[in-house]
Amino acid sequence: MIVIGLTGNIACGKSVVANMLRDLGAEVIDMDKVAHQVMAPNTPTYARIVEEFGPAILTDSGEIDRGKLGAIVFADPSALARLDRIVHPSVLERTDELVARSTAKVVVVEAIKLIESGYHKKCDSIWVVTCSKKQQIMRLCKDRRLSRALALMRIEAQGPPEHKLRYADVVIDNSGTLEHTRQQVQENWHKLIQRLSTS
Repeated sequence: MIVIGLTGNIACGKSVVANMLRDLGAEVIDMDKVAHQVMAPNTPTYARIVEEFGPAILTDSGEIDRGKLGAIVFADPSALARLDRIVHPSVLERTDELVARSTAKVVVVEAIKLIESGYHKKCDSIWVVTCSKKQQIMRLCKDRRLSRALALMRIEAQGPPEHKLRYADVVIDNSGTLEHTRQQVQENWHKLIQRLSTS
């Protein structure tokens, strides 16, 4: 088995690349979805988040409102760091379980904080998806209906893309057409499969 760590800053197109890799035969584990699971009501992580940030972050049905929580943590780096300290251990443990259970030849762990969480150390290859800041803003405003100011706040909260690029084995430039992105994914996938077949 080869484990690809797939990362990139917000709205660069990680999910687009993950779907392309899934189409090529990889199993994709989305750490954001894992985080949803570990933050569900009646879990230890849920209890710690509510204790830390207060009941105002909950919906009427008692679930964590990610929009309300996001508004707090993306405006305050120390709050984001506190949230990460609560959530990351459970997410990493659950991700380890999912990877160990997989029977796929290639497993993709998709995570915006792959490197910050330290999970990149468990991956065989690090893929970083990039695009221009202008494209990030445009995608956040269009797809997530954020204001320009909120889009910029979320982008700035994640730090410069150069930090992730230092760890990259593969860089996928998602600033062009979908076909151009697909071509890069397929080329690097075939290199990976060749490596797998000769190991």
